[in-house]
This record gives sequence, structure tokens and C-alpha cells, in this order.
Amino acid sequence: MQQLVIGAGSAIAQALIQQSLQQGDSIVAVSRQASSCEELSAGGRLRWLQCDYTESSIDAVCAELQESGVAFDRVTICNGILHDESLSPEKRLENAAIERLETVMRINAFIPLLWVKALKPLFKVKRKPCVITALSARVGSIGDNERGGWYAYRASKAALNMLLKTAALEYQREAKLVQFLLFHPGTTDSPLSKPFQKNISPKKLFTPQFVASQLLRLQGELTPDLPIQFIDWQGKQVEW
Repeated sequence: MQQLVIGAGSAIAQALIQQSLQQGDSIVAVSRQASSCEELSAGGRLRWLQCDYTESSIDAVCAELQESGVAFDRVTICNGILHDESLSPEKRLENAAIERLETVMRINAFIPLLWVKALKPLFKVKRKPCVITALSARVGSIGDNERGGWYAYRASKAALNMLLKTAALEYQREAKLVQFLLFHPGTTDSPLSKPFQKNISPKKLFTPQFVASQLLRLQGELTPDLPIQFIDWQGKQVEW
């Protein structure tokens, strides 16, 4: 199986790469920095590409992939931000600010869409089944929002869901063998969730390895009758 893992520096992506290599897959990994797990190259089955996630850089990576003739069975987009040194989730409406909103929306929603856009020519030429997955979140569910807060993150994940649902419909007309999956991993023990773990039950704080194994299983179990699904780590549907 040939996989493309985008945002490969994240904790879930690293676990996904490790497990996929162990089961014999070949992987193209994309991240800002050079590989932090080059020892897992597994006889050349791991190829690492650098990308700064600008539109031109994404286009260049996809042009290189198309020229190489690679045909992917799975694409997993792991890009995402919840906080960094200069921003954190808004607890109240008064904390909302345009710079924070723009940054989170660009990383969590717009960059995944740019990948889906740039990859489409590969799937129009290479006609084989493929699952394109993006890491979403239950807090991006409009119907499930009962607590409020986290304006930028909620909005960005809701936007991601809408953008990829729209893209999935277009793919169905031009690359019918591609399915889309929006995946809620649950609270994962990673740098992204670290500041928000104190009230999480240990039973509900998952390791990246567990999340990766659940994702791999669910990707393999998708039925071909739906262009896109929004499901959680258990395989249960999440309300849009």
C-alpha cells in the first residue's frame, strides 16, 4: 500500500508512519522539517519531502509527486493548530481577535483544502481507489456545540468539514474512486492537547499509537457508497 502523510511531524502522523512501515507500506511523508525518524526508512519505503505549506510549495510537491507517477491508496492530512506561544483557545467572546482567527483558519481549514486541490490531477490520471483523510474534531460539529468557547478552533474545524464535503462532491464527478474521511481522534496525548489534559480522564486520553491504529483500521473499513464521512475514533458518526 502506498500512503501520503502530510503534516508528518505531528504525534499522530509519526505513529501512523511507524505502524504503516511495520505493516509493509511505502510512505511519502511531508513536513516543514527534515525527518525525525529517518532510521525507520525501512529499505527505502519512506521518502521525506519538505514543504513550507505556502500555496506555491504545496503545488510544487504535488507536481513532483505527479511526475514520479506514484499512485496513492491513502492520503492523511494531519496539519493543525490549537495553540502556540502567541495564541490559545478563546474562553470568552471578548478574547476573539482577527489575527488569531485568520491564523487558525488558514492552518486548520485552508491548507488542507489546498492539498486536496493540488492532488486532484493525480487522482484524475491514476484511477485507483484512495481514501483522503483529514484530522477534524468533534468541537467542529455545529450540532454538537453545547458549551461554546474556542471560537477560532471550532470555526476552523467546521470550515474544514464544509470545505472537504464540498470537495468530495466535486471529486465524485472527476475522480470517482476517491473517498473522503473526516476523523475525530479524541483527546490524544500530544503537544497540541498538553495544556488541556488536566480535566481529562486517563481512560479518555489516548496515545498517538492507539489513535493511529484506530485510524488505519477505519480507513480500511470504509464502504464505497458515501463520498465523505465524519466519524470518531470508535467509528461512530459525528453530527455535522
